[in-house]
Amino acid sequence: METTQATGEGLTFEKVWAAIQESNRRMEETDRLIKETSQQMKETDRRMEAADEKLREQMKETDRRVGAITNRFGEMVEYMIIPNLVAKFEELGFTFTRANRTEIKDRKHNLFLEVDALLENGDKVMAVEIKTKPNSDDINGHIERMGKLRTYADLHDDRRVYLGAVAGVVFSESEKIAALKKGLYVIEPSGDTFAITEPKGSYHPREW
Repeated sequence: METTQATGEGLTFEKVWAAIQESNRRMEETDRLIKETSQQMKETDRRMEAADEKLREQMKETDRRVGAITNRFGEMVEYMIIPNLVAKFEELGFTFTRANRTEIKDRKHNLFLEVDALLENGDKVMAVEIKTKPNSDDINGHIERMGKLRTYADLHDDRRVYLGAVAGVVFSESEKIAALKKGLYVIEPSGDTFAITEPKGSYHPREW
């Protein structure tokens, strides 16, 4: 039986057929590699999802522990720092008769806030924000809180003068100066107790 030659190229039918079969084999191999790669990518995605889930669980655990530390710090503030604040402010000429943590929930006027320590008498109120390491956001946040306190006081015919203070376990010099510039008292550790710095000189206590 004679074979038919491809025009101009001297290729036999057998060679062409073999080339087609080889092409098919390579395509099948390519398909196999694509499927393997796809499977590997799916496995990689599965492992990444598992890693993400583990990371989320670790973050939840970290948040839980931080929350527990924060709660303990809050308890320390309530039972140790607040009672001593009254005595310390007396050294600056204040005579506060009440001191406690305060939470305001006024849905009617959309006023919601918490004050770590609210020191009061018949004329003045000192609102103290207490942080482990105060930063600029904490300071600005307390300024905003003071404005809300003034609004709440006005709504209840409270004409007393409101003052603000920020207390910190670790207080950087720059944040301390920033707080004083905004008219806030600064409370920080000093030896076995703590000291209160009053805005004075070029700074003045801000009243609300």
